[in-house]
Amino acid sequence: MTYWTIFLVTAEAAAETTAEGGLFDIDATLPLMALQFLILMAVLNALLYKPLGKAIDQRGDYVRRSLKEAREVKEKSEALAAQYENELREVRRQSQQIIADAKAEAEKISASKIQNAQQEVAAQRQKAADEIEAQKTEAMQTLEQQVDTLSDQILEKLLGAELVN
Repeated sequence: MTYWTIFLVTAEAAAETTAEGGLFDIDATLPLMALQFLILMAVLNALLYKPLGKAIDQRGDYVRRSLKEAREVKEKSEALAAQYENELREVRRQSQQIIADAKAEAEKISASKIQNAQQEVAAQRQKAADEIEAQKTEAMQTLEQQVDTLSDQILEKLLGAELVN
């Protein structure tokens, strides 16, 4: 609605001024204005639009390059992370194996030391039993000798010295 009103007012003004060189007179100013417009466009294109477009293109290239490099770095870092995770799992597995082997070796050593200690204790017990047995037999022999001498003495006192000889 507003456009129609403006159009009608413009058309009415053009009709009134047509006779005396109105609003849309085509004379030497129109080509001059067109020439000024083209010169302005050429100057703006040379001084503003081309450098601005070039800067925008360079910035776009920089952003694309940066994104590409960032993707490559991300892929490399993910690959390295996966590799390090695999190596870490392998090292953990190896360390657990080493620990298990060390435990088994320690158990073998402790079992052999316990067995050696038990054998040594058994040998010492046997040696002590043998010594006790030797001392017992020695004591028995000594006691038998003492019993013999005492029995001889008792017989001597009871029967007298003449009968015993």
